[in-house]
Amino acid sequence: MIYYKTNQNWFGDVRHLATSWTMVRIVRSVFFIGVYATAVCIGGEIYGYGEFINMNTGVFSLLGVMLSIFLVFRTNTAYERWWEARKQWGALVNNTRNLAIYVDSTFPKEDKDIRERMATLISNFCYALVEHLRDGTQVDKLIFLTDEDKKEYATKGHIPNFISHQIYQPIVEQHRAGGITGEDHLNLKMQHETLLDILGACERIKKTPIPFSYAVYLKIFISAYALLLPFALINTFHWTTIPLSMFLFFALLGVELLGEEIEDPFGLDCNDLPTGDIAHTIRNNVFEILLDKSSIGRMKEKELYEKVF
Repeated sequence: MIYYKTNQNWFGDVRHLATSWTMVRIVRSVFFIGVYATAVCIGGEIYGYGEFINMNTGVFSLLGVMLSIFLVFRTNTAYERWWEARKQWGALVNNTRNLAIYVDSTFPKEDKDIRERMATLISNFCYALVEHLRDGTQVDKLIFLTDEDKKEYATKGHIPNFISHQIYQPIVEQHRAGGITGEDHLNLKMQHETLLDILGACERIKKTPIPFSYAVYLKIFISAYALLLPFALINTFHWTTIPLSMFLFFALLGVELLGEEIEDPFGLDCNDLPTGDIAHTIRNNVFEILLDKSSIGRMKEKELYEKVF
């Protein structure tokens, strides 16, 4: 995710566009339209084919309005998914802190091993969730695993769900052994349930994209509009048709592709959510609460965000 301060540096913010893979795709497509519009202008201005072209620009104004309505819905839907995902990860930060505080306050003070175990499991739940929402959990991205843990995790198809089960086991054991009261058990159970609620909500966002037919229809609409536009402009704007076609296509395609980029907010595109960084923060907070120390120090580890080709 690109970090910036609002209304601080206009041209500096614009410069960030060059780091986006989406912007590279837009520029390539706009260049293709420029070549296409140049061919249309050559045929119309040099070879005289323009006299056979009779297209009313008013029709394209009407089509542009219709297309803008579709694009508004597209971008609003994509942003809604992005913002809901951010709220879920914000809730994950709060709930993991609450769970760590409850564990630290209710579990026997002399039991340091269980605190370290719970801190590790809560951190690994977040790390596993980061990768689970991408291409699947990678065991080597988890922390403080024994060889036995690695072998056990390798047999699981849904590692975040299994880790949540491991988190709940010590809570039940402490309750049965009389280490925590029934009220404390209910509070811990409620905080644990929120982990699975957040997991399910993120999976819903990940596995329910924009309906395919709608996405394809919008692409066809934009493509047809861009391919026909030079023919409507050539008799009025002549050679100026080339930059006008490129600019209009840049605006329409840009909105569509930016919507595509944030539609899946859990990846490594430059505008996706910094879920890896959030997981690092949770890890640091949980270890500070349960063990009075930071497991990764004061330095904030930044995750590399780039488009994976």
